[in-house]
Amino acid sequence: MLNRRKMIWSSLGLGSVAALAGFGAVASVAHARELQPFSLSGRALGTKVSLLVLDHDAARAKNALADALAEVQGVDKLMSLYRDDSQVVALNRAGEVLAPDARLVEVLRYSQDLADRAGGAFDVTVQPLWDAFTQAKARGGLPSADAVRDAGALVGWRDLDVSDEAVRLRRPGMAVTLNGVAQGYAADRALLAVRRHGIEHALIDAGEFDTLGRKQNDKPWVLGVQDPRESEKLAARLGVDGRALATSGDYETWFTPDFVNHHIFDPKTGHSPLELASTSVLAPTALQADGLSTAFMVLGAERSLALAATLPGVDALLIGKNGQRWQTPGLPALSA
Repeated sequence: MLNRRKMIWSSLGLGSVAALAGFGAVASVAHARELQPFSLSGRALGTKVSLLVLDHDAARAKNALADALAEVQGVDKLMSLYRDDSQVVALNRAGEVLAPDARLVEVLRYSQDLADRAGGAFDVTVQPLWDAFTQAKARGGLPSADAVRDAGALVGWRDLDVSDEAVRLRRPGMAVTLNGVAQGYAADRALLAVRRHGIEHALIDAGEFDTLGRKQNDKPWVLGVQDPRESEKLAARLGVDGRALATSGDYETWFTPDFVNHHIFDPKTGHSPLELASTSVLAPTALQADGLSTAFMVLGAERSLALAATLPGVDALLIGKNGQRWQTPGLPALSA
């Protein structure tokens, strides 16, 4: 998978889950004096996964964390491009997967719906473009115009067929990447796992963030957005009010140090979009936030804000390559 979305937690900078949680200061929530922090970490989806719950029952908390991590690792096994046994690798290799896992179908159906809503600005079939650019980078440069054109000709979300019975790519050479949605989906699965155990307060970091309940002193979880040009600086602090948060940026994986060419591609041009440096999205689910943050990078500020206005519970902070900022009216931003 791609490098994880680079978020900075709270005003504590690049702090740990423990630091963000405000350990030792949990209060003003149900059974506040009995709530204790429990955390678990592991690796999946190309990043460190960090899970935190606040609860008064150690056994329940630990079981919830174990199940949550298993959910994230299950998504990794299913959707990674770097596991020979994943269904995404099988799809790209053979052009079809019969009897696909229900989780894969769910993510692909969401991705197709987002592609439609975003006018094709989000497209999981951009993997040929990624391959063209990474292969050229390994040779010390960028792909030729012909290589970009040929790769772009293989991109097209309408040529991906998704059903409960089978997932198929209609044209030879097409390939799928779920790097724009898998981390968010994994965060959602982890959050569902802890809720099944009766946990009421949690922070999930699976590369994108999901939250449940409150942090301390009856305050919301607070997450920071990295400045796209100064990695140790916060661009904003957001009070996460039970929603999920995802960020995409041109600084995450780039092919040229000026950030003109990076891992997010405009499916219509075959090149990276030029207006925005980063997009941060709050949404009801991390799957939504993850996909929208990628789509907004391609759509640019004006069209992103227009799309966000049509989606219940969605807010966004957009930062241009020139430093200009745009945000939706409901963004719960705090001072940076």
